[in-house]
Amino acid sequence: MPRSSSLIARVAGAAAGVVLAAATALVAALPAQAASLTQVTGFGSNPGNLAMYAYRPDGLPAGAPAVVLLHGCVQNASTYVANSGWQKYADQWKFTLIAPQQPSANNANSCFNWFETGDTARGQGEALSIKQMVDYAKTTYGTDGARVYVSGLSAGGAMSAAMLAAYPDVFAGGSIIAGIPYRCAISTVTAFSCMNPGVDKTPAQWGDLVRGAYAGYTGKRPRVAIWHGTSDTTVATANAAESRDQWTNVLGVSTTPTSTSTLPAGTGLEIYGSDQVRLYRVSGMGHGTPVDPGTGADQCGTAGAYFLDTICSTYRDAVFFGLGGGGASPSPTPTATASPTPTASPTVSPTPTGAPVCVTASNYAHVVAGRAYQSGGYAYALGSGQRMGLYNTFYTSTLKQTGPAYWVIGC
Repeated sequence: MPRSSSLIARVAGAAAGVVLAAATALVAALPAQAASLTQVTGFGSNPGNLAMYAYRPDGLPAGAPAVVLLHGCVQNASTYVANSGWQKYADQWKFTLIAPQQPSANNANSCFNWFETGDTARGQGEALSIKQMVDYAKTTYGTDGARVYVSGLSAGGAMSAAMLAAYPDVFAGGSIIAGIPYRCAISTVTAFSCMNPGVDKTPAQWGDLVRGAYAGYTGKRPRVAIWHGTSDTTVATANAAESRDQWTNVLGVSTTPTSTSTLPAGTGLEIYGSDQVRLYRVSGMGHGTPVDPGTGADQCGTAGAYFLDTICSTYRDAVFFGLGGGGASPSPTPTATASPTPTASPTVSPTPTGAPVCVTASNYAHVVAGRAYQSGGYAYALGSGQRMGLYNTFYTSTLKQTGPAYWVIGC
């Protein structure tokens, strides 16, 4: 496909989804193990001329899920896998990471070409190359085709939107970080106005662009999480609301949130429909992937250029995708949440001396007792991070303690 080197250079310089990552960027320290990020060749016809890298944790079971990670400009697969924190949860919850890499031969600054129609259409260019990587993982690794997800930053975020639009039959969910609605731009020239100040369309207009990506498709559509910093001057914050309008329209839900909540680092979370679409607005954050270095269950990543120390977006996305318990989690049904009030004492199952302790209680009682924590209206088991259901007095769960400050669902 012909490329305009001068325009591509302008796209990189003016930040058409550019995420600058210096060669000296910090790389997360990884535990010693056999698993490593490995290049894969021969995965398909590869019309987009992309490189494929894969990370398969030690002890990966058959039928495990997979997450496709799309880096930003002037980044590469290894930088994004290491610094974003995804490897931590792949190791912990056992799923494959597929990391496409854009060579400079395609784009002077290694940006995925989210603004080229031939690279964002079903059955063509870079989009098809990424889909072929997923096909390879299903055939070669035994990846569960019903549990494949995609996430990306900036140019990678815009390309993530393209994959969700062009291949709704391939992806069960996705995450768009500091990205742009699908088909906002159709050339390098229009990319600039999409980035900043952004383009305003009606939800139906945005939705029609997605529906046109796979005309006649009537199957299930993927869930979508949208992340944006409120101080992002590279990709205007207006794009967060426009992406929200696009995906709520595609999924047939209102643009009025069904619930809102406040998370760490001043992050606002808006949930739409029955949790089909999430919009995270990170207060004061600029352009980059939100990370939160540390050893906590909900901490991840390495801070650096365009990896911003705020909140671990990777943890939230992994839980949203249903990866925390090793299986897909159904979308919760909206329900009125009563004000938490004390309920009957929890039931502690009798166990032999030294055996794990099992506790059955309401999700509210588990959180109060420190066996779980709540986020975004849901309760999560402390340590394992497994989602238990709505945080209220009506949902009851049984938790088993398997280590200090580590609880899992079931007994």
